Amino acid sequence: MTDIKNFFYKSEYYSVKFENYFPVYEKLFSRFRNKKIVFVDIGVFSGGSLFMWKEYFGEKAKIIGVDLNPRAKKFEKYGFDIFIGDQSSENFWKDFFTKVGPVDIVLDDGGHTNFQQINTVIACSRNINDDGLIVIEDTWHSYIKKKYYNPSKYSFINFCKKLIDDNNFRYPNIGKFKFSLNNCIFSIEFFESMVAFNINQKMCLTNKVVQNNGKNINAEDMTHQISNQNIYNTDSLLVRIKNKFKFLKMNFTYLVFLINQKKLKKFFK
Repeated sequence: MTDIKNFFYKSEYYSVKFENYFPVYEKLFSRFRNKKIVFVDIGVFSGGSLFMWKEYFGEKAKIIGVDLNPRAKKFEKYGFDIFIGDQSSENFWKDFFTKVGPVDIVLDDGGHTNFQQINTVIACSRNINDDGLIVIEDTWHSYIKKKYYNPSKYSFINFCKKLIDDNNFRYPNIGKFKFSLNNCIFSIEFFESMVAFNINQKMCLTNKVVQNNGKNINAEDMTHQISNQNIYNTDSLLVRIKNKFKFLKMNFTYLVFLINQKKLKKFFK
């Protein structure tokens, strides 16, 4: 049994987690143990997770709880800081970070709606210390119809897919979004029912080509030609078309693209 799972079962107060979350917690959070960090737990519920995180991270860690229910304030007597408010509110987070300052980890086990999860990422992403994390739990709600009205175009998971493009747009001249977080979200990790955003503003640089001083033997760059050549060798139909209509000004690179695209279609079902 992992340490964190052991602390979960030993917690004096009730908590609910999913079995597959514990190894993900270990992977993401182990490097923060016994360090002076600020950890924010959204969704206090009955308080069990607060004590679990307190035991896991150690005495140097500051554990902060966020919840809509004012009754969660009772856990302040155990040394936790508790903030009562709406995680989907920009004003709540503005006030929160004005009082608390930047934090190291935000774990969202709160309301789980698209609006709550998306706005939590947006509000917190620029208030996380470099090399910190935002982790959103229970992302399976992006596929649940009852109460959550998903799947939808504006589900949390679809927002994450957009952020994949956003991250890749750091490469020059590929694209640009009107709303972007690629100057603070360095990378994104996906797990079953969880998404982790690795925050590091210093690492979010515009990409650029670099070259070494090695000898250039003027070899032809076959990066884009190899796949086409393989198709010409193995796909007899394409070879016949190419040979029969070589006198036409056909774009065979595009033809290869269309053939490959048809073959890839089954992987996108």
